[in-house]
Amino acid sequence: MINLEHYGFTHFYKNQIDSSTESDVIAARITAVHKNIYKIISENGESSAKLAGTAFYKIKETENFPAVGDFVLIRYNTQGNSVITKILERKSKFSRPNHSGHAIGYVKTVVEQVLAANFDYVFVLSSLNHDFNINRIQRYLAVAWQSNAIPVIILTKADLIDNADEKLKEVQQIAKNVDIIVISALTKYGFEYLSEYLKPAKTVVFLGSSGVGKSSLVNALAEKELMNVSAIRENDSKGHHTTTHRELIMMPNGSMIIDTPGIRELGMIDINDGFSKVFGDIEDYIGLCKFSDCKHNNEPGCAIKTAISEGKFTSEHWQNYQSLKKEAKFSEDKAAALREKNEWHKSISKFTKNNQKPKL
Repeated sequence: MINLEHYGFTHFYKNQIDSSTESDVIAARITAVHKNIYKIISENGESSAKLAGTAFYKIKETENFPAVGDFVLIRYNTQGNSVITKILERKSKFSRPNHSGHAIGYVKTVVEQVLAANFDYVFVLSSLNHDFNINRIQRYLAVAWQSNAIPVIILTKADLIDNADEKLKEVQQIAKNVDIIVISALTKYGFEYLSEYLKPAKTVVFLGSSGVGKSSLVNALAEKELMNVSAIRENDSKGHHTTTHRELIMMPNGSMIIDTPGIRELGMIDINDGFSKVFGDIEDYIGLCKFSDCKHNNEPGCAIKTAISEGKFTSEHWQNYQSLKKEAKFSEDKAAALREKNEWHKSISKFTKNNQKPKL
């Protein structure tokens, strides 16, 4: 019999189960998602499950569908798919907006797509070769902080460059309260520092673009080929998309990794907390300018320009702040516009239904 505690099933989740009313169910953890079928681990071992029919039709947002890492309650079936009856409250989650829309009746609206749940750490991976990008690291870092887990920046492919220290200093300038580890999956350089996070019953989610070496790192940690690895292109050092679905992988030491497909365009849903953690040094100066309508260009008494000149933060850091702030606002405005459109369509639909002529 499997002890689900080895899979991170703590009192946080246990306390959500009311044994008096849910005596016919057991807990399980989602380890992979394949359309409407979920791979799970429970006290009975590995099996598959699906959502209860009534629960499936009541769900109106993808946020409420199970995601990899979720703890759920199931009615176990020895003959086939078990039935998921409830998703337990998440301790952490990693999500993005799905602007393609999710059907609610005949209307589509923006929804939150949960990609992974219930992890302790987020490894923000960035390669040190040609794909190194400070702006992207800050972008991922904001989302990582928002997840309610602890971010750790992992700079990969140290064996491919000679100036790792220079790039490390660049990252340290924009992530002063985050641990940063330089590694090589090929030589296992820096692996000893990963053990601080990869502990039994702890879950780490990997976040990074295609080609940063997520699959290579999983294989190196597992000491066997679990994930396919594609060769990088010589002209730009970028790799191919090798991870095709999200999956929770148990490591030999009892820690767990959730690998995610490479995401180059990561939308933002309500990243206020994460944004403040990444750009807190800048936001300390917002509102301190001489003029309340300061544009932070050439106005006298600009607190932002003064802070840059005094070395409090760099002009590049300020530019990244403006860029990500604009992107977050655009995502928020687009979501609001879609919600307004959705409400209008629902009002029209309700009006039409109430004014239909009876059939003769």
